[in-house]
Amino acid sequence: MGSFWSPLHLLLLLSLVLLTSSSADNNNNDLFETWCKQHGKIYSSEEEKLQRFQVFEKNLAYVNEHNKLENSTYTLALNSFADLTNHEFKASRLGLSASNGLPRNSSFLGGSTVVGDIPVSLDWRDKGAVTPVKDQGSCGACWSFSATGAMEGINKIVTGSLVSLSEQELIDCDKSYNNGCNGGLMDYAYKWVVKNGGIDTEGDYPYQTADRTCNKNKLERHVVTIDGFTDVPANENELLKAVVTQPVSVGICGSDAAFQLYSKGIFSGPCSTSLDHAVLIVGYGSENGVDYWILKNSWGTSWGMNGYMHMLRNGPSKVGVCGINMLASYPTKTGANPPTPPNPPSPTKCSLFTKCAAGETCCCGQTFLGVCLSWKCCPLDGAVCCKDRKHCCPQDYPICNSETNQCFKNKLSFSVLLLDCLYASLCCLTTKRKLFLSHLTN
Repeated sequence: MGSFWSPLHLLLLLSLVLLTSSSADNNNNDLFETWCKQHGKIYSSEEEKLQRFQVFEKNLAYVNEHNKLENSTYTLALNSFADLTNHEFKASRLGLSASNGLPRNSSFLGGSTVVGDIPVSLDWRDKGAVTPVKDQGSCGACWSFSATGAMEGINKIVTGSLVSLSEQELIDCDKSYNNGCNGGLMDYAYKWVVKNGGIDTEGDYPYQTADRTCNKNKLERHVVTIDGFTDVPANENELLKAVVTQPVSVGICGSDAAFQLYSKGIFSGPCSTSLDHAVLIVGYGSENGVDYWILKNSWGTSWGMNGYMHMLRNGPSKVGVCGINMLASYPTKTGANPPTPPNPPSPTKCSLFTKCAAGETCCCGQTFLGVCLSWKCCPLDGAVCCKDRKHCCPQDYPICNSETNQCFKNKLSFSVLLLDCLYASLCCLTTKRKLFLSHLTN
């Protein structure tokens, strides 16, 4: 009996396989191009783009395989991290240094949180105690975002004011134990804020996605203060009591591929309990009989559910999914914030490319056809620029006399002084009305 597969059959089958493979490649290419446009991805070369496409295809296969599982409580998606290997992702988006943490019996440790009836569900976003989702970028400073989120929450609860606080100040200035973009711990951040006497706002000390030199002028802006912090025992019931009173910082393992590509649903793992990432619990709830925590992340709104995740609560593990029960803490605050110091004066703008320091006045040093070609700075605020383009006078002595290096209140006082000088040649040296002109500086 002859073989069922003749050479012609084999050729047709091979052609069909090649056509199917080519069609799949084209579909993946189209999907990748659409994804690049959606997330604003631009690569430096075609070689890099090809490399990222290959990573994208592997992540696509992983997402599709997971989403086919019938018993999964969550789904994955091709979010903005879909062109990163899991190793690359872990190297840039985490930053919790839990192994170097303060002892849990720290002097700042408080007692068990005292609460009344525990509600069935709670969302601190509904109470206005949560700022919009932030993005740490490629800086491993998740600890600072978790810490500011918790301080923003308790400040709103105590004072009624929601103020976005500065992660960058913590990254730049909190160097006793924390290490900026190379990792840190929330307890150390709280300890630093207490020692510093407060923390500045996000608007005044904005985020830079990198380590910078500490701006010591900003350290005096103690806009929000805290009294201390409390470490929550590694117990889910105690953690629930804490979340009832305020948003709580927690450490988790956020480095697994499923966490990287999480989209929606109740995340239930599997994941390690080696803590490497910090987030903020902002509430809890239940869905179809399954309990969950509401986590605010610091990876922007393109990850998860607009930057949030629901994580399984009351699961089989005592340490919680991804170790969420192991390293919880929150800042304490009982009183009002100190008066906000005024913003330092801004530089004086002379032209599009020239400016003088705050408290100085711009004076034109050279003109051409009515256009100022160069500017000089008068070391006085609101000063009058003299016609000689070399001097300036205070605004309350606006009359210039460049020849005698004097400024006068008005023309009458100038005339009177001239008459006086006719009778006494030394009067100009002894008069109390004399005021030397200020010299313009380059």
